[in-house]
This record gives sequence, structure tokens and C-alpha cells, in this order.
Amino acid sequence: MSNKLNVAFIGTGIMGAPIAGHILDAGYPVTVYNRTKAKAEGLLAKGATWADSPAEAAADADVVFTMVGFPTDVEEIYLAGNGLLATVKDGAYLIDLTTSAPELARDISEAAEVSGKHAFDCPVTGGEGGAIAGTLTAIVGATERDLEPVREVIETFTSKIFCFGGAGKGQAAKLANQVALASSMVGMADALSFAQQNGLDVEQVRSMICSGTGSTGAMQTLAPKSLEGDYKPGFLVEHFLKDLGLALAVAEEREIALPGADTAFTLYDMLEAIGGGKLGTQAITLLYQEEADAVAAGLDWSLYTAAHEHDEECDCDHDHGEEHECHCGHDHDHGGEHECCGDHGHGHGDEGHECQCGHDHGEDHECCGGHGHGHHDGDHECRCGHHHGE
Repeated sequence: MSNKLNVAFIGTGIMGAPIAGHILDAGYPVTVYNRTKAKAEGLLAKGATWADSPAEAAADADVVFTMVGFPTDVEEIYLAGNGLLATVKDGAYLIDLTTSAPELARDISEAAEVSGKHAFDCPVTGGEGGAIAGTLTAIVGATERDLEPVREVIETFTSKIFCFGGAGKGQAAKLANQVALASSMVGMADALSFAQQNGLDVEQVRSMICSGTGSTGAMQTLAPKSLEGDYKPGFLVEHFLKDLGLALAVAEEREIALPGADTAFTLYDMLEAIGGGKLGTQAITLLYQEEADAVAAGLDWSLYTAAHEHDEECDCDHDHGEEHECHCGHDHDHGGEHECCGDHGHGHGDEGHECQCGHDHGEDHECCGGHGHGHHDGDHECRCGHHHGE
């Protein structure tokens, strides 16, 4: 009989499934839940046990991992009346691998300790490739001592673990990682477009950049996919957009500017608005390509034009009203003079704006220039997954 900790894993998507697989391979009994059961079939074939709800999955678990999409999902799974904090046994460890809001992580940790459980944030970085290889970096909102009882199970899918000492600090550190990645992604797309427009061998330029100080993970691992026309997600655009929104919200609270992250947010929001939310983050390069390339990848520039015609009240194209809810999902009561996303205004407003990618997409098209953030239906759901209302 196994003396391993009983593990529950909730959220078996692109990242969650391979992570849970490594835990299974290490000999831990694992019970899984996912909203779409088909995404857990590979784990069930390897010996995992299926549960029909998060509460059922976690009922007998010593350690519960969650990896879901948005902060609203995290909040519901943990804090609802029948959520994890109400249903797991005393002494259980609840470890959230989702990139979420630091404030929410602190709320969950405090509620867990009051009820005799332990919870900490542990977002990861390394992408789908790192999840498959078991070489992710864990970014922990706890101390080394707090981590010790569950370190071995986390080591099954990681190669590095960084402890930042307190609840929510793992999320803040992960957002710092995403801020760095944001500028890297824009730099990658800019460089590839610049090389192409100058008639250079783009792959040769990429190789040259990777041999020097301009090298980044984006240029090394994602640029080749883009050059091959491979936009399959290792990390979804909509999830990266959510992460950047969370980072910009924290920056706004602390009254600091993040121009690199803000520019990346604008571009990725544009990409999502034209139908690219389910593509991989390398699809940012499609914003620099001819319209035919975008269409071939399933994108539709007319969606962006229609969106910008909907609402001109805010620079970010959202009607925030007097009680704007921030990207992190917490109401900061900005009041009537709120300027969105880090006090940066994004609307250029002139009809004759020339696209930054250098391609003519039609008279009504505005591309790559730092325009609105938004989705423009009256019932908008923010990239962090929180409902803003009308």
C-alpha cells in the first residue's frame, strides 16, 4: 500500500494535464477533475481517478492542486459555499498553480489558516514545454519551512523552486515574470518584422540575435514557431492578456508606469479582438503580417474595426462608469476621472493613422499602434475573468 500523499488535481488543460501526469508517474495516487472530462482521459488511462466535482476530488486529499484559467475561477473553487476551503479535511494543503491576483491569494491563505487548512500560491513558468518535460519553475508565496511538507510532490514537475516568503508574493513575482516576457514578445515581433522588411533572411537574423545579448526565451523558442506559421498554443493569448491586466492593475494601485507591459497589453488585446484569443502567444507576429496571413490563421480584422466603432467614451474603449472594476477583479473606486491601465492613454484618434506593421489593411483599420483595450459588447468580461457589468 502506498504511503504517498493523496493528491487531487483540478484543471487538466494545456499545463495541468502534464503536471498531473508527472505526479502520477512519481507514484502518488491522483484524483482529477476538469470541466471537460475529455481533457483528463489521458490521465485516467494512466491510473488517475475521476471525480465529478472539485469538492469530490479534494474530499480525501492531503494535497490539492488547482490550475484554472482566471481569478474568478480560483475564487469560486476556493471560496464558494461548497468550495475547497469548506470541504477539504483539516490539515490539507491547497496549492494554486494558476496565475492570479496577489490580493486573492492572500484572502485564500488567511481563510485557510482560520479553518485549519494550509493554502499558498504557487504559479509556475516554463510553458507547455516545461510542463511536459517536468522542468517548470515554481514561484511560491510561502516560506521554505511552509513548503517543506509538500516539497517532494512539487519537485515532481519542477526543476527550480523560488520561495518569496508570504501569501500573494508568489503571484506578484509571477506577474514580474510576465512583465519581462511582455517586452520580450514585442521585441521578438518587432525584430522579425524589421528583418523581413529589410529583405534579410529572417531565420539567419533570429539565429544571430540568439547568439548575443539580444537573445530571449521568446526569440529562442517562440520565434521559430512563428516563422513556421505554427500558432498552436503552448500558452494562450487570452491567458497572457489576463496576466498583463493583473500586472497593470497592481502597477496602477502602486502608481507606477509599465510602458512595456502596457504596449504588449494593447497589442495582445488587439489580437484577441480579431479572434486570436485561443492562439499561442507567438501569434503576436500576425499583427505585422499581410492580412491574408491573418485570415489564414483564422483572424478577422473587421472585428477590430467594428469594436472601435462601438464605444468612444474611454481611451481603452470601455465604459467604466463611476465604479470601474480593475483587471484584478477588485473594486478600487477610481472615480469618474479614471484613465485605464496604468494611467496611459491609448487612443490615437486620427483617421489617417498609419499601421505600425507597415501594411495597408484598409482605410478603417488601425494596427499595432497602441489603441484601445477592449471588447465592446455592453456585457464585457475582463481578461482576468471578472464581470464588469454594463
